[in-house]
Parts: sequence; structure tokens; C-alpha cells
Amino acid sequence: MAERMLQFIHVPRTMPDKRGAKQRATDFAEIYDAFAADAAKAQASRCSQCGVPFCQQGCPLQNNIPDWLRLAAEGRLEEAWRVSSSTNNMPEICGRICPQDRLCEGICTIEQSGHGTVTIGSIEKYITDNAWAEGWVEPIKPMRERKQSAGIIGAGPAGLAAAEQLRRKGYQVTVYDAYDRGGGLLTYGIPGFKLEKDIVERRIKRLQDSGIKFKFNTRVGKKVTLQKLRDTHDTVLIATGVYAAKDLKCPGSGADGVHAALDYLTASNRKGFGDAVAEFDVGTLDANDKRVVVIGGGDTAMDCVRTAIRQGAKAVTCLYRRDRANMPGSQREVQNAEEEGVKFEWLASPEAILDTKGKAKGVRAARMKLGEPDASGRQSPVKTGETFNVKADMVIKALGFDPEDLPALFDEPALSVNRWGAVKVDYSTMETSLPGVYAAGDIVRGASLVVWGIKDGRDAAEAMHQAMKQDARASKVAAE
Repeated sequence: MAERMLQFIHVPRTMPDKRGAKQRATDFAEIYDAFAADAAKAQASRCSQCGVPFCQQGCPLQNNIPDWLRLAAEGRLEEAWRVSSSTNNMPEICGRICPQDRLCEGICTIEQSGHGTVTIGSIEKYITDNAWAEGWVEPIKPMRERKQSAGIIGAGPAGLAAAEQLRRKGYQVTVYDAYDRGGGLLTYGIPGFKLEKDIVERRIKRLQDSGIKFKFNTRVGKKVTLQKLRDTHDTVLIATGVYAAKDLKCPGSGADGVHAALDYLTASNRKGFGDAVAEFDVGTLDANDKRVVVIGGGDTAMDCVRTAIRQGAKAVTCLYRRDRANMPGSQREVQNAEEEGVKFEWLASPEAILDTKGKAKGVRAARMKLGEPDASGRQSPVKTGETFNVKADMVIKALGFDPEDLPALFDEPALSVNRWGAVKVDYSTMETSLPGVYAAGDIVRGASLVVWGIKDGRDAAEAMHQAMKQDARASKVAAE
């Protein structure tokens, strides 16, 4: 019998069980257990089935959240999965790593009424994990094969989403990626305690089994040029992401022991795969028995502090120049980090890296206060005149990412970029200044969320499909 909805008055909000901080801090396994079937149904039944669902408006993909919550509450899990996956190419990944507290759950109607949000992300994860276990997730079988092909540069969320959408329509798709594995930051940037890597690997394998070709260890601009891809394929998508780390502008930032966040996280994730990583193996990128300071307040900073804990750091401190309420990262991640032993220094900005004979030994930080709002509406941090020192053997810069210089890397000066280096597109089509070349994800919008990358990839794929369909019609008319 179907579960009755609107149970939020009687059923409290609950998350899946979370492993204890001491236990989980010793490994890189995900920290949340899976929902039991009854618990997932009970949580889904709390949905108020809004006529105008705010949760759906808060999701960049406009996922039909109330529909698949109702189906889950009624035990109709295959239908729930089909509804969920119709708008999202990797719902089990978004269910794990999306900051739901800032998106769908943050504006859930019953959250606003004081009853606590539906745990949307955990249910989304449960539905799709169950679909994989039951064998419902199968390789793509297009209704018909098309001769036209698409080349996609980048095997991250935007590139993978676009590849899947184009393959569904029967196009021949090849994905080129500089790394030796697919997934981009899903594989090498996000730690296993948030996203275990077999979750990403099975997505890649499904696409391979669907007929999508992957060419790894292929950096466009070196092994193959963009022009070569344009000559090879009917259309090309740039979905490289942004990987240039923003630098720390203070004295001593070049000292030994100061590292970019992505270098640190990539080394850790590679060790998780069993790879040989020279800088980790000699201790350079290993936090074991070190005093670690991470500078930044986003989700990447949270990934770094929690990774350092698991590597056996002696002490881990996070410096952020604004207060907790104004940090860009997920509040859930801050709570998890605090539970695991991370110390946060709010309203603190680095003034200098203290070093001895060129080796980092600490950070001098300025105490800040929040002043008048800036152009974005956020209060700007202002120095109070007070400083303090934090001991550190390793300093990790988690200040965000900028685009690489793609016109130079691709030897394509006609590829237009904005003043920040992001690729310019016509947002109605996602087409760049180069005809037949499209762009999606972080390389267009700047460092952002995985869910936005998926949306951009889907939008670009649809525009590429329309353009190739029009070209095919024109060729047919010309032949006649």
C-alpha cells in the first residue's frame, strides 16, 4: 500500500547514520551509511507535495523532486529512478556531493515552516544506488545510429553529461581528457569520504559500454590540436574545467611546504587508487605528523582539512577571512570537519608565511572584522590591527581556481575569452566564437558546482544536436 504523504508533522527529519568521528577519521570511506528501505520511504513521505515546489526551483537541473519523492514513498523505486535520471545524468553523485543545504533542501517548504527539510540528497542517492544494485542502469541503446560525430574535450561532469545526451540521440562521441582516468575533479579533486571512486568508475564504464570512446592522457594543444578535432568531428565541446590555482599574495608564499589544494588532493586520491606518487611517497604532499594550515573557506578547503586529518596530521587549522555565516562552503562540511578535530580560525586572513631557511614554519594572520557590503552585497573583511601566529609545517592554498589560457594552449587566438579567462559563449546556444565549437561547465561560468556542470553539458548537447540535425538536412537537400 502506498505511503501517505504529508507526514512531516509526525515523522522527524533524519539522515542516514553517520559513522563516529574517531572511526571515520582513520579511513577514506564515505561517512554516511545507506538509508534502510523503510527509513527512506518514511523520509520521502514527509514531502508536502507543493503545488509550486521550491525545491525544484532551487535545483539547477530543475529535477522533479516531489514526483520521485512520492514514488519512493510508495515503494515504486524503479519509477522513481527513471524520473530522477530523466533530468540528471548522475543523480547518485549529486546526492552525495551537492550542497543541498544551499540548494533544494535549503528552500524546502517544510524547512521554512520549522519542521526540518526532507533529506532530499540522501533519498536521491538511495534511489539510484538501488537502481544500480537491481541492474536497472543499463548501457545506452540509441533508437538509431547517426554518422555525425562529436568531440568532447574534458571528461568531467559537463563533458560526461554532454557525451551521454549526444549518445542517446545516436551520435558517435569521443571524449578526450588529459588525465589517465575519467571523471575530472570527481575522480582527482573530491576525496573518497565524500565520493568513493567506484561510484564514478561505474559511470565511466557505462558510457564506454554505450559506445562512447575515451582517449585519456590526451592534452589538447599537445598530442592533438583543437583544429584537428574540428576537422575530425562535426562539432566540438570544450569542457576542460578550471585548474589554475589562485595564488597566495603575501610574503613567504613561495616557501617549501606551501602547496596548491588540487596538487594535494590529487596526490591523495591517486594514492587511493594505488598509484605511485613521488611527492607523496617522499612526504612532501603527505600531512602525516605535520601541523597543517589550510587557507580558504570553500568546499575545497573542507576537502583539504578533512584529508589532512585522515593522513594523520598533528594539528589542522583552517583560516578564513570572513565569519562562519558568510563562508562559501557547505555548513555540513564544516560540522563534519569540526567533529573530526579541525580547528577553525574565523575572521582571519594570512599576512605572511613564516619560514626558516626557506621552509614554512607558520602563518602570521591578521584578525578581521566585517565592514560595509561590497558590490555583491557581502560584507567586506577589514583588518582590525591585531595579528596572531599559527604554527605550520604544511600550508595549503584553497583559494579557488582560474581558467587556464586556452587560446594559447589550444593555439586558437580566435577563441574569445572574458577578462577572467573564461570562454565566451552565446548563452542561447553555448556556442563559442569558433563556429561549431561549444563550451560548458566551469570553463564558461568559473569554478562552480558539479550540478551546474551537468546542466551546462546537457544544454550544450541539445544545441549541438540541433545544429548537426540542421546540417544533416541541408546536406540531404544539397544531395537531392
